[in-house]
Amino acid sequence: MTSLPTLFVSHGGPDIVLADTPARHYLETVSELTSRPKAIVIVSAHFETDGVAVVTDPKPGMIYDFGGFAPELYKMVYPARGEPALAERVFAMLETAGLNPHTYEKRGYDHGTWTPLKLAFPDAGIPIVQVSIDPSRDAAWHYAIGKALAPLRDEGILLIGSGHITHNLRAYFTTVRRGAELDPVLAGKVHAFTEWFEEKLAAGDADALLHWREKAPYPSENHPTDEHLMPIFFAYGAAGEGAKGRRVHNSVDYGFFANDSYLFD
Repeated sequence: MTSLPTLFVSHGGPDIVLADTPARHYLETVSELTSRPKAIVIVSAHFETDGVAVVTDPKPGMIYDFGGFAPELYKMVYPARGEPALAERVFAMLETAGLNPHTYEKRGYDHGTWTPLKLAFPDAGIPIVQVSIDPSRDAAWHYAIGKALAPLRDEGILLIGSGHITHNLRAYFTTVRRGAELDPVLAGKVHAFTEWFEEKLAAGDADALLHWREKAPYPSENHPTDEHLMPIFFAYGAAGEGAKGRRVHNSVDYGFFANDSYLFD
């Protein structure tokens, strides 16, 4: 069996499943980037724990972790089943790597999981195992999670990091929600940041990427907090030694909310 690539997706807001945007239409094509996987292991920026956790729930429900959106979003269901046996294997691999994992017996799908997967695999026929991030840990730690799970790619299991290449909600609430004009300086900083990531991922420059806070341009303006970027390091690590990333989608909402997504192989 050919090893599957790994993916990083910028999952957008919860309403991406309703929006007529390039980011939404890209997510609808994600299944074309790879052969159909036997299962999916996904790391969502909205699943935060102390350390790394693995969900063993065989029938995850829904988590509507947002407010103020269209009523129909709160009625949407993504009925993909969990995969406890695979979850136990993921736990064992993380434990062997010295990452001291723990398990969640019950946890539903947050919107970092269900919205992109509903668009990419709408039949919900692929079992899913959820793995958490720890927002107090750095890029190298999340890279190590991916590296520990990389062998699963050889078994037809798709590893996905779901976050956002930029995630400045402060700018969103002060411009979009309040009707203020876009700051063109901020838009330039977003462009510089995303282009830096595209360059470093294409080159496989692990040293620069794992020290992005020190080396990337305008890190705080694009990520006031780190959690939405950590899934990209999971996907990068899961692709194996010497991996490089190819940007397979880039679009920008509101002038500063970038939706870049990457395929690693």
